[in-house]
Amino acid sequence: MKQLTDKQINAITKNNARAEELLSPYATREAAAVRLFGETPHDPVRSQFAIDADRIINCKFFNRGGDKTQVFSFYKNDDLTRRSSHVQLVSRIARKIGRALRLNLDLIEAIAIGHDIGHTPFGHAGERILGKLYYEHAGKYFNHNVHSVRVLDFITRGNLTVQTLDGIICHCGERVDEKYAPHPLPSRDEFVKMYEACYTDAGAVKRLRSGTLEGCVVRLCDLIAYLGKDRQDALFSAGLNVEFEDSVIGSRNRDIIENVTQDVIANSLDKPYLSLSPDVFEALDKCKTENNEKIYAREEILRSYETVIAPMAERLYETIRCDLMSENTNSIVYKHYLDDPYIHDNYFGTDNEVKFDKTPDDITVDFIASMTDDYFIDAFKHLFPDDPLNDKVRIKGYFN
Repeated sequence: MKQLTDKQINAITKNNARAEELLSPYATREAAAVRLFGETPHDPVRSQFAIDADRIINCKFFNRGGDKTQVFSFYKNDDLTRRSSHVQLVSRIARKIGRALRLNLDLIEAIAIGHDIGHTPFGHAGERILGKLYYEHAGKYFNHNVHSVRVLDFITRGNLTVQTLDGIICHCGERVDEKYAPHPLPSRDEFVKMYEACYTDAGAVKRLRSGTLEGCVVRLCDLIAYLGKDRQDALFSAGLNVEFEDSVIGSRNRDIIENVTQDVIANSLDKPYLSLSPDVFEALDKCKTENNEKIYAREEILRSYETVIAPMAERLYETIRCDLMSENTNSIVYKHYLDDPYIHDNYFGTDNEVKFDKTPDDITVDFIASMTDDYFIDAFKHLFPDDPLNDKVRIKGYFN
């Protein structure tokens, strides 16, 4: 097996340095990378942010996005968007914008592919259900963006850079902004305090703003990626009888992506922020409102979550929590979650210098959030085979 020679390493290092010289003055530099828990040795081939992306994609929880709902949970349809395809779409759109603006593409990719790794089964409905249970039992708030940081740097000890983690925790855009400007990047200690505040301060998540322009790009592209794709899923895969209004950005997925990205690039070249034209900003805002009214808030979409998934989640939560409190090692939380020696040691190892909350409620939430849609349903049926809720789970198949 061949190894890189010193001459080859020097050539690669020089090439990387020349490429970085071409970046925008507002892009994040390799030298600025700071890891949350100690440093990683220099890699002559990969940047520190490329190392982050590799660690995320190889995290044991990354694959589970393939069976975590974006919007439509109770369908057997391979064309419906799942979390794994959503993060790839976000990455592609963000890299397109980032390339045009001469930003750090490795950092953009790391933030984009990692931003939803902490998401629950059953989409935002599942997030609300789990959040309600967590607050009722532990007085803590659950938010998937915050949980993504917990998964990547506490549960699995990915030791990512503050820049990547900051972009991940700040990716949620509850409203459309006309301008996306980075805030000062937090230090290690400031980031941990910001992260911890999200569990106890109800308004903390809404105040989050990324400390890098790359993080701002992903925040906006998350919105661009799901607005049109959710419409496409609603019309062609879920078969909803709905019409969407046309506007300057179009009404179809491909038109929304193309028109908004062109507008963002045209308005943001050589600037320390992202901005949208007033008419595009207004159209995006109306598009989001229209999606809320015609897709997310539809009674037939919400019904199964509230009448079936919510009571199932409550019973699962209570059972798993009790099993942890009684140290029932025959429980599925031990056999299917804490069975991984590495994960187990991160929670309970005597040499664990990375401190994080690990009460029975915390571990219960970690386990349920890690579940895929199918695993959640199967776990409930395994634990409660005679519960009538099992018969209320209605899955629309390919031919019915």
